[in-house]
Amino acid sequence: MRTLAFQMPDRGSGGPSGPRIRVGRPSRRARTLLMTAGVLVVLAMLFVMFSGFWTDWLWYRSVDYSSVFTKTLWTKIGLFAVFGLLMAVAVGFNIWLAHRLRPPLSAMSLEQQSLDRYRMALAPYKKWVLLGATALIGLISGASAAGQWRTWLMWVNGVPFGSKDPQFHKDVSFFAFDLPFYRFLLGFGFAAAILSLLAAALVHYLYGGLRVTTPGARATAQATGHLSVLLGVFVALKAVAYWLDRYGLAVKSGDFKATDNWTGLKYVDANAYLPAKTILFIIAIICALLFFATIWRRTWQLPVIGFGLMVLSAILIGGLYPALVQKFQVSPNEQAKETPYIKKNIEATRKAYDIDDAEEQDYRGTSKASNEKLRNAADTTASMRLLDPNVVSPTFQQKQQVRGYYQFPATLDVDRYKKDGKEQDTVVGLREINTNGIPEKNWINEHFKYTHGFGMVAAKGTSVDKDGAPDFTEKDLPPEGDLGKYQGRVYYGEKTTQYSIVGGPQKELDYADDNGEKTYTYKADSGVNLSNPLNRAAYAVNFNEPQILYSGAIGEGSRVLYKRTPKERVEAVAPWLTIDGDPYPAVVDGRIKWIVDAYTTSNGYPYSSRTTLGDTTEDSLTDGQRAVVAQQNRVNYIRNSVKATVDAYTGKVEMYQWDKKDPVLKTWMKAFPDTVKPKSAISGDLMDHLRYPQDLFKVQRDLLQTYHVTSPSQFYSGSERWQVPDDPTHKGNAVPPYYLSMKMPGQKEQQFQLTTTFNPNKRETLGAFMAVDADAKSGDYGKLRLLRLPPNTTVAGPSQVQSKFNSDPVIADKINILKRGDSEVEYGNLLTVPVEGGLLYVEPVYVRGAGTNYPRMRKVLVAYNERIAFEDSLEQALNKVFDTEGRQQDGERTGPGDQEKDQDQEKDQDKEKNPPNASVADALKDAQTAWDKSEEAREKGDWEEYGKQQKALEDALDEAAEAESKGSGGSGSGSSG
Repeated sequence: MRTLAFQMPDRGSGGPSGPRIRVGRPSRRARTLLMTAGVLVVLAMLFVMFSGFWTDWLWYRSVDYSSVFTKTLWTKIGLFAVFGLLMAVAVGFNIWLAHRLRPPLSAMSLEQQSLDRYRMALAPYKKWVLLGATALIGLISGASAAGQWRTWLMWVNGVPFGSKDPQFHKDVSFFAFDLPFYRFLLGFGFAAAILSLLAAALVHYLYGGLRVTTPGARATAQATGHLSVLLGVFVALKAVAYWLDRYGLAVKSGDFKATDNWTGLKYVDANAYLPAKTILFIIAIICALLFFATIWRRTWQLPVIGFGLMVLSAILIGGLYPALVQKFQVSPNEQAKETPYIKKNIEATRKAYDIDDAEEQDYRGTSKASNEKLRNAADTTASMRLLDPNVVSPTFQQKQQVRGYYQFPATLDVDRYKKDGKEQDTVVGLREINTNGIPEKNWINEHFKYTHGFGMVAAKGTSVDKDGAPDFTEKDLPPEGDLGKYQGRVYYGEKTTQYSIVGGPQKELDYADDNGEKTYTYKADSGVNLSNPLNRAAYAVNFNEPQILYSGAIGEGSRVLYKRTPKERVEAVAPWLTIDGDPYPAVVDGRIKWIVDAYTTSNGYPYSSRTTLGDTTEDSLTDGQRAVVAQQNRVNYIRNSVKATVDAYTGKVEMYQWDKKDPVLKTWMKAFPDTVKPKSAISGDLMDHLRYPQDLFKVQRDLLQTYHVTSPSQFYSGSERWQVPDDPTHKGNAVPPYYLSMKMPGQKEQQFQLTTTFNPNKRETLGAFMAVDADAKSGDYGKLRLLRLPPNTTVAGPSQVQSKFNSDPVIADKINILKRGDSEVEYGNLLTVPVEGGLLYVEPVYVRGAGTNYPRMRKVLVAYNERIAFEDSLEQALNKVFDTEGRQQDGERTGPGDQEKDQDQEKDQDKEKNPPNASVADALKDAQTAWDKSEEAREKGDWEEYGKQQKALEDALDEAAEAESKGSGGSGSGSSG
């Protein structure tokens, strides 16, 4: 037999087929440059990675919470290393074992011959391939495990709840702390078994241990034994999964007629799924033993039969049998079957959300008390907050912005301050820096010069000045008013989102007054020192700003401030907390401090129905800035366990243990010791400003729509279900809860409370009124009180009251008059207050006059039972609605129509001598005159005269409306709608 040898031409030596080709080799200089460039690129990438780590460490050290950084970091590293190594060893060992168990000779078949070239190509690199594959798998697995650091810390540090679930009689901590970690281990085990099985099967196939097309045995005895053991491990893990699934039924979510967010066992779970899981656990154990037995039997016949029976059992026992129980046992008499489980769900849900001790009482919704008694009760029951923090921010902006580079939040806050020893509701806001308003924007101005806001601005919540603007108790720059002396500079705030570099050679703008601009140099040790070149380089990379490296504005003492919003800072130092969406500022111990409410949550409370925090806490006032910062959005347990503060000048974060009984907080305090201070460390001044948080109240409100019912039969029928009404002035969004100083029936004096209303399901009448004692100093702090109206009530709810206001012809005429001249009318918060068995509604009305861009309170709407009033002040409106118009009352003004007592008397005397002109034409002529004069004053910038003429204009328009009403025989505004 002849052998033909073919010799390929040497491409480098030339030949008859063509000329010699010489491939140029890079010069030594080029190679050096390429290597240098490559090294520099690698070093740059490493430094970018390092800069992120280094700046994080520097920031945590600057806020004195480095222990949080190191504990979190080492936990992640430990989990990454342990589970990454375990996965790499498991997969690598099975690859090595499969290679070791390969047959000595491959079968002479086309299949094996085609695999020979792959085996030959792989042979020189087997060790590297093994190391590379296992390292990659280990890295991916380790990174995944590192993300479970919260699960690990909760399992290691978990403390008991002290209560047991009603089905398995295990402490709640088993479901909240242990079960999630066991499921993580189980998931890791499944991943390791599947990856090992696939890798081993591939190696066995590559080296001939498994055959697909070769005649004869499909697998060698060694491959059969190896893969059977891995399959046995997989089935054994499935048995463990069936066992854990039994406990998982207690925290399983599902659909149920009574509620969309059902959690826990139902009848079919306890009587079909639970025994089915136990049976499947036993079958899986037997099946796993059959797979392990193939080590000796060398056949897959019995394991395959066992596995098939397990799959069939899962379909029949785990699927078909529960469906039959549901159809033939539960459905014909569902209420009776589910009653015990509904009761468990109600009890667990009410306990998990801390609504189990809500005090409920029946409330008539109507009153037969005398008008005089009702009028007196209206004064003593509540301090009506006429200044709506959701409306008057533009007024604060117009009156107190001072310069364009300051700003106030779109929604202001409600707090309490003392005046002459008496506590009063106060609307507050901070004058924060607004970089968009900087006259000349450049890097120096944005980050070095305009660095901070200045001053708290506060106004009485229950009154306005004569022009309908806020009655300020703290104002101007430098700040002056009732709050006394305090550090007014605001370096940390809700609107302060970009970094600033302070304390160095570049002076900052402090504030401007009639004498010009005042400069300032930051004196606190907050932030990170930039005198170190390494720090400057790291932050230049982190902020993507190379000027940080070489700018002469940075020098000795320069410090960079960032992560400057209160929510951001608290969330960073306590990454295990959920942060309330509405931090609020207060002057505490001579400093402005942001008060931040924080929650501990769990998704593993047995039988407690789940809620979605993002949806539950949303209302008509929620925006991106006021959204809750949730570590887990779906929860079924929540506590306001921590009160935190952030100093507006230094950024210092302090956290205080508020709920001493919360086991979740105790667990995290074990994991991160010395990060949360005891409740006893809260100063008296700070305690004066702590309040019940809105987001928790909204979560409880959402649950109480269904879970105010404790009777399983009523719960099942849904006949007593409530709903949160839509905001009548912001259609499509839930009405927000309101802070208000008031007293509920049975209380002796007013307390600072957070209030809301409920409608019966799919109706707009009033179903219930709820308030919680929001004053942290009160012995009843956190006590929920529910006033439940009769089911067949016709008491108007918020939407109906607003509709009644809008449809009253006299009120509509007056509103239309207010809208003349391109003015805009805005409705304030519709407050609801229980008074002597009935419900009193109060709503301030604001007007944005033509030529102004801010609202002023001009009118007050009041409703009680079927009576309504629309007057210049709360005093007048209450007198009107309770038919006590002759009543005189001293004290603070409660609206722009209230003048000083002497002025009122003079006005009344003038009216007696000169009766109001009944002629509509004359009144409109007076209105035109006032309008012309106000425009002249506006053009001259004489705002005092402008305000007087606007008031005269309004009086003339009111007189015209009254004359028109009398002339047409119309009813007064105190009539029913």
